[in-house]
Amino acid sequence: MENDSSYGDSWDSWVDEALAKLHSLKLLRSLRPINLSPQPHKNCEDDYQVFDEMQPWDRSSVEISISEPTFHKWLLDIPSSGDEDTWSNGVADNKEANGRFKKLLLFSGNDYLGLSSHPTIARAVAKAAQEHGMGPRGSALICGYTNYHRLLESSLADLKKKEDCLLCPTGFAANMAVMVALGNIVSLLAAAEKPMKEDRIALFSDALNHASIIDGIRLAERQHTVDVYVYRHCDMSHLSSLLSSCELKKKVVVTDSLFSMDGDFAPMIELVNLRERHGFLLVIDDAHGTFVCGKHGGGVAEEFNCDRQVDICIGTLSKAAGCHGGFIACSKKWKQLIQSRGRSFIFSTSSPVPIVAAAHAAVIVGKKEGWRRKAIWNRVQEFRALTGIPITSPIISLIVGSEEKALKASRHLLKSGFHVTAIRPPTVPPNSCRLRVTLCATHTTDDLKKLTAALSCCINFQDISLCNSRGTARL
Repeated sequence: MENDSSYGDSWDSWVDEALAKLHSLKLLRSLRPINLSPQPHKNCEDDYQVFDEMQPWDRSSVEISISEPTFHKWLLDIPSSGDEDTWSNGVADNKEANGRFKKLLLFSGNDYLGLSSHPTIARAVAKAAQEHGMGPRGSALICGYTNYHRLLESSLADLKKKEDCLLCPTGFAANMAVMVALGNIVSLLAAAEKPMKEDRIALFSDALNHASIIDGIRLAERQHTVDVYVYRHCDMSHLSSLLSSCELKKKVVVTDSLFSMDGDFAPMIELVNLRERHGFLLVIDDAHGTFVCGKHGGGVAEEFNCDRQVDICIGTLSKAAGCHGGFIACSKKWKQLIQSRGRSFIFSTSSPVPIVAAAHAAVIVGKKEGWRRKAIWNRVQEFRALTGIPITSPIISLIVGSEEKALKASRHLLKSGFHVTAIRPPTVPPNSCRLRVTLCATHTTDDLKKLTAALSCCINFQDISLCNSRGTARL
């Protein structure tokens, strides 16, 4: 599906020019799928078993266990390299730990719909592995791209209402590829060897964007082709002011759609209005919104009914899809540009075929099992009612301040049977340490009652500071 053309023909023409230059330099790269037989399912969604309500196996996505040594090291905040329970020949080396585990309820993961334990997805990965092993091993541009990859790209393009889609090994790689490709446009269009100042791209980034966006921007900056403007978190007045005072023609705004550490949404409607006024390219990272938001799981843009106004949508398959990998939903032109200039895509081995088959099954299950989206938003309402904290998403950021307070609260929850980690610098700025609680469709009302009872012993809900800061992300 084509994007809304209200941002003018400028970006289309710039991309066309860049592609023409790549073609003239013989640098335009192509994806040529290897055909694996038997073929993956096409247009046979009925072949994928789905369910109308939670099943017993769903609970394995939130019911976990850790060994006694791991549990005690965590309580004492002793550094660990994860080797408390090493195994050799199927026997635990640490005999004390053998058979002794602590059961916990997981409230810190990103498996929002609980799809990681879905039997339909498990069957898809097993079937593909039995038929094809891991599949061809190589980068997508050499031999790693198959008909399985193409099918997944098509299903994600449909989900995001975009013309096409490019698979990447991770969401981190997807963001890096987009940012670097953007920087390449200026070099390709420059008449001289060194681009003129007025030819640069003005890249506007939310202060609390994900580290992968920030690192991608830093790489683009090293090309000396972009000028970066960081606007205060979700502050559209500040962004509008920066846009109005910027004299560069090529403008890009990039933002998380649902912020991973704060749990708040980007102001999509205001962003769309600014896009209409200033003609910038709108890029969103929908890692935490995909499958969670929108009637069909299309993400935050679907939730706010602005799919067509988002030019490039980056996402991941490692969170609500319960699998692994990243993707870039965009136009065919942008896909061709990114696959030709996005280094993190070009120089990475493509995802194994069984993982791709699992992700395709997850797209189908995630769309069809709408009860999962209803369940997770019911949990959001229940948490709000139980605590009085006005949360707006399944990501709950309970800011307690110092590292000591955050660690103490996390240890209390651990003793109470809950896996909730303390988030500390450099992930968040100093003195904004927090407990990051995430809700899943496979949590129950009773789970939430027990969690909030434990939380109330270490946190005063009336005093808790939900993250609505205007700080700058630190790496």
